[in-house]
Amino acid sequence: MSSQNLPNGQNIKDISGSVAVIMVPLPAQGHLNQLLELAHLVTSYGFPVHYVGSASHNHQAKLRFHVPALKAPSDIRFHDFPTPPFLSPAPNPDSSHKFPSHLLPAFHATSSLRGPIASLIRSLSSELRRVVVVHDSMMASVVQDAASVPSCETYIFHSVSAFALYWYTLEATGMGLPKEEDVDVTDLISSKGLPTLLDIFTDEFLKFMALQHEFMNLSLGSIYNTCRVVEGRYVDLFASATASGTPTKHWAIGPFNPVKVREKKSRKSAHVCLGWLDKQAPSSVIYVSFGTTTVLSDEQIREIAMGLERSGQKFIWVLREADKADIFSGGVEARKIELPQGFKETVEARDSGVVVRDWAPQLEILGHPATGGFLSHCGWNSCMESISMGVPILAWPMHSDQPSNAVLITQVLKIGLMVQDCMSQDKVVKSSAIQGAVEALMASEQGDEMRKSAAELGAAVRGSMDEGGVSRVELESFITHISR
Repeated sequence: MSSQNLPNGQNIKDISGSVAVIMVPLPAQGHLNQLLELAHLVTSYGFPVHYVGSASHNHQAKLRFHVPALKAPSDIRFHDFPTPPFLSPAPNPDSSHKFPSHLLPAFHATSSLRGPIASLIRSLSSELRRVVVVHDSMMASVVQDAASVPSCETYIFHSVSAFALYWYTLEATGMGLPKEEDVDVTDLISSKGLPTLLDIFTDEFLKFMALQHEFMNLSLGSIYNTCRVVEGRYVDLFASATASGTPTKHWAIGPFNPVKVREKKSRKSAHVCLGWLDKQAPSSVIYVSFGTTTVLSDEQIREIAMGLERSGQKFIWVLREADKADIFSGGVEARKIELPQGFKETVEARDSGVVVRDWAPQLEILGHPATGGFLSHCGWNSCMESISMGVPILAWPMHSDQPSNAVLITQVLKIGLMVQDCMSQDKVVKSSAIQGAVEALMASEQGDEMRKSAAELGAAVRGSMDEGGVSRVELESFITHISR
């Protein structure tokens, strides 16, 4: 990706050795992965990146990373800093709130990273012209000491959509809704049943968020894993809504994930589901995955199984338990997720689907020509990957940013349909509703139109990463800024 000269005419070799970047992720899979993807983008311009966290979470990030190394391993230097022991309970499928509260002990334990990160900043600053800290928005308190180091700058990384950020801001501050020219945004936020912050987060996490916001004014700018082709308007609206007296910069440089997946002949160790996909017709398979934080009840899993089977559509279903705070910890035995009696035999006899019980190569599945839809919780990682691969989404949001992402997908971009909104999460979605939603996306004219729209948007997003494309320009603007 890099060239010998940056857009400002500087030679990379002249400046990359005098600037280092520190990445500070929140220890949850979707956050770990996005900053590791960004780390690879930054190293492709010749800058060393220091990725910091606990040994367990750094190992998790590397183990699940789906982007082939772009540079020698030394370009990204992992720092395993100690954290105090924290609880890592099994996810609770019967919890009344869908928010993954079982991860909170790991979030709180990150406060112990403050000292080691401050020491790393001071050490690098003594040798380099500039140290750049890119931190998850939920890790602002951990990097607060950077403000006392003259040669250090901090930048906030937002792991969620700009649409979600804008909605959060309106909800939290009680600001007036947009001006007249933004009446459609007003309609979306006021009439589409978006839940309140209390509906999608727990009190404990809201307090954690409030602590982080105390230190966000120390940042010089914001980085988003989004593309202006997708939601440039909301990047600008959020920037305007949060503007203060100090000028800050905003860079929408996504998608961070590769936009070109490996071809069949170049796969090194293809997952079994990819071989099955190779035998299917174009756009005939729906991919089903609810991410790493969603816990479904046994009853809901049975309804999904029956809905998929009765729809008659081919599918790949990733059926895993949600992550614990430390995915490598022992202790309580993981719940064994049971499928309805006879389901496996029926699926195998018809060759109608694949159930994946382990980690699945999501990006390659979405990028496969046989994949025609994605039944998703609408986590932002999954949304951006699906958008960049041109795959429409059946939205089933659970918590956090997912409800607003689902509105963005279905009502703004119009590349998806809603299965279940977040306001009804206390109810089990019946197989008939799931069957109908799957059929609507995969076997109707409406679904064909959405596939066409998603394909067009995906092509535009992939083009944004080409030389001269809007996301590439924003990425190079950030690189030029930190090299100045």
